[in-house]
Amino acid sequence: MSFLVVPCRAQEAQVIDRVVAVVGQNIILQSDIEAQYMQFRLQGGIKGSASSIRCEILEDLMFQKLMLNQAEMDSITVTDEQVESEVDRLIRYFISQLGSQENLEKYYKKDMAEIKEELRRMRRDQMLQEQVQQSILANVEVTPAEVRKCYHDLPNDSIPMVNSKYEIAHLVKKPPITLDEKLEVKDRLYKMRKRILDGERFSTLALLYSEDPGSAKKGGELGFHGRGEFAPEFEAAAFNLRDGEISEVVETEFGFHIIQMIERRGEFINVRHILLTVKVSPEALQTAYDELDSIATLIHNDSLTFDEAVRQFSDEKDKISGGLLVNPNDGSTLFDASELDQQVSVAVNRMKVGEISAPVPMKTSDNKDAYRLLYLKRKTAPHKANLKDDYTLIRDWALQKKREDIINKWIANKSQKAYIRVIDDFKDCDFMFDWNFAE
Repeated sequence: MSFLVVPCRAQEAQVIDRVVAVVGQNIILQSDIEAQYMQFRLQGGIKGSASSIRCEILEDLMFQKLMLNQAEMDSITVTDEQVESEVDRLIRYFISQLGSQENLEKYYKKDMAEIKEELRRMRRDQMLQEQVQQSILANVEVTPAEVRKCYHDLPNDSIPMVNSKYEIAHLVKKPPITLDEKLEVKDRLYKMRKRILDGERFSTLALLYSEDPGSAKKGGELGFHGRGEFAPEFEAAAFNLRDGEISEVVETEFGFHIIQMIERRGEFINVRHILLTVKVSPEALQTAYDELDSIATLIHNDSLTFDEAVRQFSDEKDKISGGLLVNPNDGSTLFDASELDQQVSVAVNRMKVGEISAPVPMKTSDNKDAYRLLYLKRKTAPHKANLKDDYTLIRDWALQKKREDIINKWIANKSQKAYIRVIDDFKDCDFMFDWNFAE
């Protein structure tokens, strides 16, 4: 089931609003259905007749209302601060997609206050539904036996093909940053801070000079965030600011910042910042390249293994595990080509198993330039999914199916007990569940 979170665009066809369904204490309006139908059309998601799509939307909305009923029965709540933070996040996303607040208001034919109010209602409902789902699915796991059964139950022609997977280790050299290079960046920021205190606009300097690509185009504004969402040093400085106040220069793992408080709402703050990063010098980068080239020669000459070289020379924390890259999507050490950094993908595509690459440029976790050697430990051939090579993938299928079954059983049970009434126009829908409609 899908929960859309989009403000309703003004409908292009006039619809006389009416109550289409009642689920417990919650109602579903014709306009609710039409709003989602319009979104499906705008997103190219129409598959089937208009009437069948509207029926699917209605049933999805009935699922949601069932969960809202359960949230009320279980006294599940969300705070205004949580909702407001989510609304601000969504507004930032919509503006990033459409280019400006003016474009957003023009697209939805509503002003910002109306858009926010509608989002508050929709996001609050969704957050309650998510909590109900989490409680239903708490501690749901699959056993190895269930994973095997899931696989063996698949018809042979339904078992998907799995692309080649790569297992890769790396040896990283991070060029050092000198104290003089850090002091030069701090000095630039202090000069910007003085310009702002002398009357220049913080947002203008952020737009011109900040090296945070996400916020620079918005004048450095980050939107509302709570505690635990920033780097610790940034958070400590930001939460101590008064409205309009500008911080001293703050150092984090990302670089150096100055911060300006825009607004505080309880435990949430909206600030803008200017970020300057310390660049690695070309000379230091060349030194790192040359060091890796020498290490590769030692490995080629069998003076040491790649694993030994990683433990001895790598500047990355994963040296303890031999430099094995971990796929953040599933926690395994195997990657599809599409999941790899482009430079890594290009390099390993030309390598044979057991080969070491020439030094490859990279960005570290704190966005600094560095070099690394890549070692292709393993490469699987394209194949039909099987338990030996693709256990993690099949386990995820089994877990997803088990969760879907539990949710479906919950809906089937609740749909028989809750008061549900649907107008005659929709009673002939081919619903997934056998709803017990009241007369």
